[in-house]
Amino acid sequence: MTVLPIVSVGDPVLRERAREVTPEELRSPRTQQLIDDMIETMRAAGGAGLAANQVGALLRIFVVEISGNPRYPYKPEVPLTVAVNPAIEPLDDETAAINEGCLSVPGLRGEVDRHVRVRVRRLDRDGAPRDETRLGLTAGTFQHELDHLDGVLFLDRVRDPRTFTTWEQFERHHRDAFVARAEALTARVGS
Repeated sequence: MTVLPIVSVGDPVLRERAREVTPEELRSPRTQQLIDDMIETMRAAGGAGLAANQVGALLRIFVVEISGNPRYPYKPEVPLTVAVNPAIEPLDDETAAINEGCLSVPGLRGEVDRHVRVRVRRLDRDGAPRDETRLGLTAGTFQHELDHLDGVLFLDRVRDPRTFTTWEQFERHHRDAFVARAEALTARVGS
């Protein structure tokens, strides 16, 4: 496996919509290697998720994994998930303000309203269909990654530009209040 370079905001590939992956492509050694490399890259960068656009590949694939992540100790654990050609639909109108960051927008965070309960339909890396419900912060992570595949960054969804903060200032002034809200959301709806 290879740790790939992560493109940053300003690179046009982050603003393009990724294309669907065909069954033949998904089975190909090249795509399977890309998935392995994306997993390795996400883990090496300490991310909670990574979309193919972020490593310069315009394919509708993202990976998510949260397990003892020091960047996001307040996020519930999520086993390694590979999402191919994902679709997400809200299950109701409830949203929550989630303070998000992004590996492609280094050093910056901001509050984004995300649906609290979503249905995620996807293929796994073997092409098997999956249909699942994701809740709370986990639902937010999946929405964030799907946005990447549509050429949308969290910067576009920040509800109030006054919530932008550097990671350092988030840790100093905003982390405790956000973690309290995040923990209350997780306790109420799960993950």
